[in-house]
Amino acid sequence: MFNEDFSRQKKASASVPLEEAYTDFILSRQAMLCRPRTVQFYEFTLGKFVGWLAGQGVGQADEISARHVRAYLSELAGRDLTDTYIHSHARAIRTLVRFLHAEEYHPSEVKFQMPAIAKRRLPVLNSDELRKVVSACGNPRDLALVLLMADTGIRRAELCALNWGDVDISRGTISIREGKGGKARTVIAGVRTRRALLKYRRFVASEPASPVIQTQSGGRMTYGGLRSTLLRLGEKAGVHLSPHALRRTFATLSLRAGMNPLHLQGLLGHASLEMTNHYVQMLDEDLQVAHRAFGPIDNHL
Repeated sequence: MFNEDFSRQKKASASVPLEEAYTDFILSRQAMLCRPRTVQFYEFTLGKFVGWLAGQGVGQADEISARHVRAYLSELAGRDLTDTYIHSHARAIRTLVRFLHAEEYHPSEVKFQMPAIAKRRLPVLNSDELRKVVSACGNPRDLALVLLMADTGIRRAELCALNWGDVDISRGTISIREGKGGKARTVIAGVRTRRALLKYRRFVASEPASPVIQTQSGGRMTYGGLRSTLLRLGEKAGVHLSPHALRRTFATLSLRAGMNPLHLQGLLGHASLEMTNHYVQMLDEDLQVAHRAFGPIDNHL
């Protein structure tokens, strides 16, 4: 009979090869039903870290120290890499070392300071720029694609996974079966977007299991195909265009128009309002309007 207490004592008393502990971590993510892309993210980031550790002579899981992590992140910082790229590697390492301690592969949790990410204004389209992008759409598919993303704020993975059976054009509801973290939600499409979808649907297979956004051959659009399409439309319109830019545009313009932040949080599929706040960018003109309306000196003296 398997004795869990004995197994834990054995694990705690014996040093475990780092490669074995890393494999157990990946298996644990799969057992938690993490999305394939999430597992691939850990395999990519932590595979590099574990390989680097091996080059430093670290062969056992309990030999990892904060000094190793700092040295690795410092080496990444010395390359021509973005701060967000380095931060994503640090996040993965933090998850790994917490797992190693929780599973008693390591006697303590290796703690280290996360690298900073510079605050920057990410691309958000204003109303005029969005009109230019819409005008640049030369076919029903591209128009439906742009309006759908800008009107609902759905993620690129959610758009590519969307089937016609998920779309109720008459009611304007779209079911996101499996959003980020495996969470389902409903988003809303306005009248203009629904009309664009209705027109586009005439030209493609529209069975419930058929993808909404299709390639010329009728297949499901890939992430690369979506990126290429938006780059082409952005160049034609003279704006920076990407899936995230359209999602941020939806969030920012919705809030400017007076949408309740809690409603926006639900539509974006965020677990907390703090995540929504990170997505929304208040530009200088937004702050000027707010100050004119609420500034204490001009309004109360």
